[in-house]
Formats: sequence, structure tokens, C-alpha cells
Amino acid sequence: MRNPLGEFLRARRHLTTIEQVGLPRVDDRRRTPGLRRDEVAVLAGLSIDYYTRLEQGRERHPSAQVLNALAQVLQLSPEATEYLHELAHPRACRRGAIDQVNPTVAHLGEDLHHLVVFTTNPCMDVPYRNRLAAALHGGLKYNDNLVRLVFLDPASREFYLDWEREARFRVAHIRAAAGAEYGDRRLHALVDELSRTSEDFRRIWDRHDVRVRTNESIRYRHHEVGEITLLFETFAINSSPGQNLVIGRAEPGSPSERALSRLRALVAGHD
Repeated sequence: MRNPLGEFLRARRHLTTIEQVGLPRVDDRRRTPGLRRDEVAVLAGLSIDYYTRLEQGRERHPSAQVLNALAQVLQLSPEATEYLHELAHPRACRRGAIDQVNPTVAHLGEDLHHLVVFTTNPCMDVPYRNRLAAALHGGLKYNDNLVRLVFLDPASREFYLDWEREARFRVAHIRAAAGAEYGDRRLHALVDELSRTSEDFRRIWDRHDVRVRTNESIRYRHHEVGEITLLFETFAINSSPGQNLVIGRAEPGSPSERALSRLRALVAGHD
């Protein structure tokens, strides 16, 4: 039986050092990376037996107060804290047409032809991209799914100038998207597929990082226009639950803006 709550607590406990929580290092021969169970329990104001049952899956209904105390000890971000609550108290699985492109969104993407515009769903499939976004990812395998692209296409290590950073974000996004929704078969199948085929995915997945990117820059090396840095904003599409609209632009007057202009010219030349 799956124990996602216990798996998450164990992974984050291993990544939290005694220095981070202000404990003295009196034993240099610690067998456990990070904190021990008894240390987490004491810092969170719990009995060792209760915390052990949480990790082992024998206690599945901790209170919000307990979860918040654990989040504080493990120094979780607000997103990771929300994820912890979802694991303890799963919500109903989201349902919706996460692969259908809203025509209004598609028209918006074409109107914003000078920007990189695409949509994603919880699995990081790309149901829609405008022509500039298609040109940005052109020539790459698996460009219909941004997680497979990172982990299964060797060319992605040249394409993303900060590959490790991007890989960690993709995995953290999948964690955040999944929440406690292990009934989402497609998402579960994607995780299983990448766990079998990518050692890097397994390494990063085991960290149990949780994060949703809403605005950030990504550095690329495009095979035709060279290096380009794009600033992205991500918006939820209320009319298509589960889908996000992603819009990327270059800093005005920058070398990246000139590179993006060259990419637009290439797109126009194919008309």
C-alpha cells in the first residue's frame, strides 16, 4: 500500500540538517542523513511513537496543528506545506478537459505572435503552442511534454544552459501537480515511465521537492539563434481546469531580444 505522507516526511527529514534546526553536532558517526526520527518528534512537540507511526503509515489523520509543526521543523516552503496537508487529507481528484485547447486561448496566442506562448497541463504536456514557441522547441524530441524532453532527450542538456536547475523544477512541478492525487493514472504512469528510464529523474524525484513556477527566467542555447534568456509568467486558465498559460518574453534591448527577433524572422520566412 502506498504511503505518500510517510515517504515525503522521511525524504524531507533526510534533507534537513541538525545545523538548520539549531541542534549541536555531538556525534560525527550519525548513521542517518539529516535528522533522526526522535529529533523531529521532539522539535515538533510529538511523541516519538506517534511520529514513527506517521512515517510508517500507521497513523494517517494528523491534525493541521501537527502538520504545521512538522512543516516548521522541516523548514518547508508554503507550497511544500500545502502539499503536506494534501497528502494527509487528500482532496477529490480534479477532473476536466486538460488536453482540449480553449479556442480563445489559441487566438490569444496567435495575437501575441511576438511572444513565446504555450499551455501546459499537470503532466506538463503542451496541448497548445504558438508558432514562436514551436520554433523555440523545434528539433527536440518529446517537445510535446516538457518533462520527457528534459530527461529523455540528450540534446536537452545543450538546449537548457541550466539543465540541473530545469530538471529539478520539472520534477518539483510534477510533485506539486500530483499532490495527493495518486488516482491520476496519466500522472502516475509518467512518473513510473521516467523512474524506469532515467537515473537522473529517480535521483531528483527521491528528494520530494515541491514547487510551482509562476515567474522565472530560463536560459536556452537555440541551434539557430544562439543563447537566449526568456522571462516567463504562468497563469491558470479558469475555463480549462488543470491547464496553465505560459508567456515568455525577452528583456527589452537585450541580446536575447535580438535573438528572439531572429527567431521570429525565421518563423516568418517559413510562411
